[in-house]
Amino acid sequence: MEGFVTFAANFIIMTKLSVNINKIATLRNARGGNIPDVNQAAIRIQKFGAEGITVHPRPDERHIRYSDVYALKDIVYTELNIEGYPSDSFLKLVKAVKPDQVTLVPDPPEALTSNAGWDTFTHLHFLQDVIADLQAFGIRTSIFVDTNPVNMQYAKETGTNRIELYTEPYASNFPENRELAIHDFVTAARLANELGLGINAGHDLNLENLRFFVDQIPGLLEVSIGHALIADALYLGLEETVRRYKSLVK
Repeated sequence: MEGFVTFAANFIIMTKLSVNINKIATLRNARGGNIPDVNQAAIRIQKFGAEGITVHPRPDERHIRYSDVYALKDIVYTELNIEGYPSDSFLKLVKAVKPDQVTLVPDPPEALTSNAGWDTFTHLHFLQDVIADLQAFGIRTSIFVDTNPVNMQYAKETGTNRIELYTEPYASNFPENRELAIHDFVTAARLANELGLGINAGHDLNLENLRFFVDQIPGLLEVSIGHALIADALYLGLEETVRRYKSLVK
């Protein structure tokens, strides 16, 4: 019986929580100095139970700075995920840091936040080259995509290890009709599973909509949550907030 339990457990997908700490850096940069301390926040978030830290350095360094990323390399002992558009400077950074995962997003430099997934058909050859380059450095890759099945099919052709589902449409429609909101994401996840792509997800997931998403998406490996989690921490405290989000992905 013990052997059967061990065998069965190997097929249970445990969704990891990665906390995006960009907003902590935004608060620090608004005043100058080093309060709040991004490094101490990362240490505590991991201590409180998160399985990863996500950062998205932008060219203007309006929140996370490149120097922060270099410092986090020696602080993050769970999983370091670096998001960004694959510019020359970004690729130089991630090759030097060698995080556990790089998530490629199609954001232009002036974007306020990520607001779309890759058109993987149009950018297929570009993504193939970038992904092969990163994987040669031993870095797992993920690319930001929507639920369009064409984009999912060509995501497979890029050679990426994982896709990250862009969940803003789900979050926007969840209050009105959660079954309709999740429908396309379930379909996309099933296709990703068939294609052998690992599944991450992120954007506007929060304490209200996270549990339903995790319960419905087959094979969900990781969620990356920043804005809502840091905002909740202002009311609940960081430790309690991480605990509540963790309880929703168990």
